[in-house]
Amino acid sequence: MTIFERIKELATKRKISLQKVAEDLGLSTNYIYNLRYSKTPNADKLALIADYFDVSVDYLLGRAEAKPVNEPIDLAEVANSDDDAIFDSILSAGGRPLTDKDKAMIKLVFADRWEELQQKAKDLKDSEK
Repeated sequence: MTIFERIKELATKRKISLQKVAEDLGLSTNYIYNLRYSKTPNADKLALIADYFDVSVDYLLGRAEAKPVNEPIDLAEVANSDDDAIFDSILSAGGRPLTDKDKAMIKLVFADRWEELQQKAKDLKDSEK
């Protein structure tokens, strides 16, 4: 896969056009499309593109298999999970870990099990008194 193909794939995953990528980075659209023909960007531009997509320069160059792209978090999926460790590993509130009350609130807002979770939230509130 070429640098251009990797950039195009990353843009597609984020649902943005290559024109938007170029605009956001202060590059011409032609610059991005010229990468299609194996033109290798200079180090500064390569770093700029990597930072924009939150991937490594090595990924763009094809040297790294994994690409650590920050995917959106599906709060409904998290809220419907019975594994509270998920909350602790991907969410925080003001830089602090979520409290049980925080978790209950998120579950109430995003969960499919509304009635069950309302009761859990009430029980948590009663236990804090």
